[in-house]
Amino acid sequence: MPEVSTQSLAVPVPGGVLELSWAAVTDTGRRREVNQDAMFAAYPLFVVADGMGGHVGGEIASASAIERLRAVADSGTVTPKTIEKALARAVKDIASHPEATDDGTGTTVTGVFLDTSGDAAHWVTLNIGDSRVYLVRDGAIVQITTDHSVVQELVAAGRLSPEEAESHPYGNVITRAVGPSEGVTPDYVRLDALDGDRFVICSDGLTKELTDYGIRHFLEENADAGDAASAMLEAALENGGRDNITIIVLDVGRPADADSSPTED
Repeated sequence: MPEVSTQSLAVPVPGGVLELSWAAVTDTGRRREVNQDAMFAAYPLFVVADGMGGHVGGEIASASAIERLRAVADSGTVTPKTIEKALARAVKDIASHPEATDDGTGTTVTGVFLDTSGDAAHWVTLNIGDSRVYLVRDGAIVQITTDHSVVQELVAAGRLSPEEAESHPYGNVITRAVGPSEGVTPDYVRLDALDGDRFVICSDGLTKELTDYGIRHFLEENADAGDAASAMLEAALENGGRDNITIIVLDVGRPADADSSPTED
């Protein structure tokens, strides 16, 4: 298994400081020959892309999306507008690549970024496809993103139960992707930035092998982001590793002295 290291950064935000710690890992899994996942994890943007397409098309699509988003993060201005411009450029990259001409070529793009432009810091999740963002807050795990998939549409319409969805034959069929024939406007969800929050951003290679309860279990067992990511990857591989697996664990806290203010005599 790949080694996973945890990075930390103290980030000034309106009203104080946030201490961010994160770790990221990707693995080909046990059934695939090529890893078509890609990821970027550096403040203020944490994102996963799961490519699809014949030959090397999926690998090209996910890499194109991540490289364009990396440039946005490096510029220091991450907003829905800059993200959508980057994804539009990625679509052009994919369409013009000689080895990514398959009609099914595309990629999911899912992640979070920290918005410090207002009176208080907020996380913003973004999503196209069926990779996911989970949030663990106050001991409960919640899937923040909604899958863009045939199965999710059937569940939403009441035609399929969540349990039936787990083994449905159309489980891999997504309804939105970043690709030559698709739009590039993600769904966004805005969240307060709270001390103690833990995010998991992952491709479906993880969620095919671990339930939401399993993800929460490994987070509870491992306080360090890198240890949590490693434990989830190991479990996913042991459970079959049927797809490429990519995991980002992001922890939000405040430095020990951030909440203490000087007292007046």
